[in-house]
Amino acid sequence: MTHSTASSSMALHPDIVALRERYDRAGATPFAQAVQGLMFLAGGYAAISAWVVGFRGSSPALSVSNLITGIGLMVLAVGFATSYGRLHGLSWVSPLLGVWLIITPWVVQNTDRTTGLIVSNVVTGACVTVLCLGLTVLLTSARRRQLPD
Repeated sequence: MTHSTASSSMALHPDIVALRERYDRAGATPFAQAVQGLMFLAGGYAAISAWVVGFRGSSPALSVSNLITGIGLMVLAVGFATSYGRLHGLSWVSPLLGVWLIITPWVVQNTDRTTGLIVSNVVTGACVTVLCLGLTVLLTSARRRQLPD
């Protein structure tokens, strides 16, 4: 049996299929959908925050960091909303991106640390972290309990 045959037969194993279906059902709950939507919006805000708050010119490195982090959060939110059963292994990345947003004003060099910039990043990062940790706890708890069909 070749490696590709073994991995394809493993992907079709009934337990793996049932686990993916359970994760997809958990990801389709109203709470999970609300969190995914809020995560998408928070990522969008993080991406445009340099222009909204007005630190694009004074802190270009932080502007780029927020843009990339925000786009990453939006991509993850869309992925979780459409196929959580396949992407559940990446759920730990989202809270880390929220923590990254919180610490970037102090980590990224050549940042003009204005009050608006700090408040924007810390509040957005805290929201993302709390939302994503809640989503991760909700969806990983699907392993321990059977969700209704």
